[in-house]
Amino acid sequence: MKKFFYKIFELQENHLYFSILLSFLIIAYFHFHSGFTMSGDSYKFSGWADDLIKFNFNLYDFYFKENSERISPFFFTIPVFLIAICKIIFGNGWQYAFLSLNLALVFFSLMIFAKTLLIIRVRPFLIFLTLPLIILSVDLLTWPRFILSDMNYAFLVILATYVMAKGFAENKYNYFQLFLVMILMLITRPSSVSVIFAILFFITISKYQYFLRPRVILVFVFLLFILIPIIFGLLYYLIELNFSENTQIEWWLLSKVKVGMIIHDRPETWVDPPSNFKDVVYIYFLRLVNFFNPYAATFSTIHIVLNFLQTFLILLSIIIWSLFGTLIRSQDKLFLFIIIISLSIASFHSFTLIDYDWRYRFPIILPLIMFIPISIDMIFRKVKF
Repeated sequence: MKKFFYKIFELQENHLYFSILLSFLIIAYFHFHSGFTMSGDSYKFSGWADDLIKFNFNLYDFYFKENSERISPFFFTIPVFLIAICKIIFGNGWQYAFLSLNLALVFFSLMIFAKTLLIIRVRPFLIFLTLPLIILSVDLLTWPRFILSDMNYAFLVILATYVMAKGFAENKYNYFQLFLVMILMLITRPSSVSVIFAILFFITISKYQYFLRPRVILVFVFLLFILIPIIFGLLYYLIELNFSENTQIEWWLLSKVKVGMIIHDRPETWVDPPSNFKDVVYIYFLRLVNFFNPYAATFSTIHIVLNFLQTFLILLSIIIWSLFGTLIRSQDKLFLFIIIISLSIASFHSFTLIDYDWRYRFPIILPLIMFIPISIDMIFRKVKF
């Protein structure tokens, strides 16, 4: 019987990549069948792309043109540039061209997902077992078809995860690659500062080996869920006292808290407007927790079931890691890095804005799903299987 299971586990990498290709084709068929989706930001990007074409791709003129938006187009250079290229080459079919680019990034993201896990010595068969969960991930079946920066950004996050994992395995970071990825992130979405912070923070603390102890990390995360809302509450009043007349800061950092907003455009998640410091801290705490919430009242039953399944398996994997971690240091480091990057992104959007369908959570879905095959591999190594 044991030999039989060993035969199953002897899945070769080429078989794994073929399975990834099949998984991608299923996801791509679903998106092409559904068609592209335009949102408010999509039309803004389209207008910026027209301006970029008008300026003959002169980025200096494009960045410093008169702009009434709250955020400079500099922070969306990558998606705007790609849209402009699609418009020039494909004309009226530019949305489908951009959708095709997004789906190409889905394919490369899946390949990088597998390569990252292989680098830290996760068995190919366990990666293969994760593919059905990826295919059924609501996030991967939703956001790639949007004409937005989401897929560009999600690809760069998984790419950064790969570069970091390679550094863990080789005990040496490639700082040039990391710098390049961080620059690309910065000109893809402004909220990438949270990922850049996570990368720099991890590199800073990685020299202290006690941070790799799973239970120490979980206690640290638990304390952060308490401390971060308190810190944000103090920042809220500091900003209100000194910068409340700045309309930009008021809109991004104060106005949403003043009305008790938790998830944008999800009024069922809102609470009463705060009247004191404790209320403000409570709102930030709810935001931080709700960033990972798999449920919304308007989600379909299948949407809720798939989200809960994904969340349950990720949480179970974290518990398994807390019990069986430290067998392979590179796996522990990747676990810690993904936790830091997830908490950093969650904290950033908790302080600013969480989009109504948890859109901002999409870039960390693939890294979080990595927990599942890593944790199963830890179990097998513990029982010497």
